[in-house]
Amino acid sequence: MRAIRKNRWHYYLVGFLPVDIRWRRKVRSNHGHQAPLKYIFYIAATAEKVWEGFVSRESNRVIFAGAELQADFKPGGLLAWVGAGPDGKPMTYVRGKVVRFEPPKVFQYTFAMGQNDKTSRATIELVPETEATKVTVTHDEWAEDDPTYAACADGWPRILSRLKTLLETGKTFKPH
Repeated sequence: MRAIRKNRWHYYLVGFLPVDIRWRRKVRSNHGHQAPLKYIFYIAATAEKVWEGFVSRESNRVIFAGAELQADFKPGGLLAWVGAGPDGKPMTYVRGKVVRFEPPKVFQYTFAMGQNDKTSRATIELVPETEATKVTVTHDEWAEDDPTYAACADGWPRILSRLKTLLETGKTFKPH
């Protein structure tokens, strides 16, 4: 099991749930809210290609098993990932508003999953490197009792892995 250590907090990537090792409890920030989720990936592609992977309808359909990204890419613009639900009828998986949209560097938006009224914030930052792009995703501003926290802690590594595989190989793996 590999861990990334930051101060006294450990973020376990196997279980995807932040844990304070000394007390074996869910990590909370000093403000009583759930700790930010932070992931760093390196993708062997230009920042422009990685950016396109995050915002294009085509790549989103592949990454999210057919869900469609609908977005007005400007601050205050609405966005949603909509796809077929378990009954085959259209449903909104994630919805929010664009906070920042600075291609190909920063994409920030509010985030609410399903019928949940609690919102959080997702920030995607891209930094070009010599032969890759550093992708940092920070998902923060969680309400303490947001029921979607665990799903997002599990979902972000899957999404980023699928995007990385798609951009580097032209194909990806099926979601669980």
